[in-house]
Amino acid sequence: MLGKALGAAVVAIDVEQRALALAPELGAAHAIDARADDPARRVRELTGGGAHVSIDALGSAATCAGSIHCLRKRGRHVQAGLLVGAEAEPPVPMAKLISHELEVVGVHGMAVRHYPALLRLVASGAVQPGRLVTRRIALSNAAEALAAMGRGGVEGITVIDRF
Repeated sequence: MLGKALGAAVVAIDVEQRALALAPELGAAHAIDARADDPARRVRELTGGGAHVSIDALGSAATCAGSIHCLRKRGRHVQAGLLVGAEAEPPVPMAKLISHELEVVGVHGMAVRHYPALLRLVASGAVQPGRLVTRRIALSNAAEALAAMGRGGVEGITVIDRF
């Protein structure tokens, strides 16, 4: 939603069919099934040479490398997904980083100074985060929900609405 609202032609990549089906409804111009195709090659085809920006929101060695491999020269890889355990220090395709003069950025969240612009997008209806909420829980269930996220398979956003 944010990419489209900011004028990007978004290419979504996932392995879950429900996520791939939902991506175009939320603004993706293309949705790629990573199990059925080479996502980096497909992104380069769809974008005429590679993405300007790629974001690994999942956080695995494979998604990090794939995100870097789909970039065009002087592109930017954003690592938002945390890499933990055995994948905490993934191999990075340094030859590609150097030869394509790529930028790698790590993010842990949005800086407060960007909140007003985001809230303007929400108020205008260009971004509808409520469409991503799939579950509402009590604070007492937060630890269990967080652990489930670490195991994968959790869809959408869980909101704590009971304290």
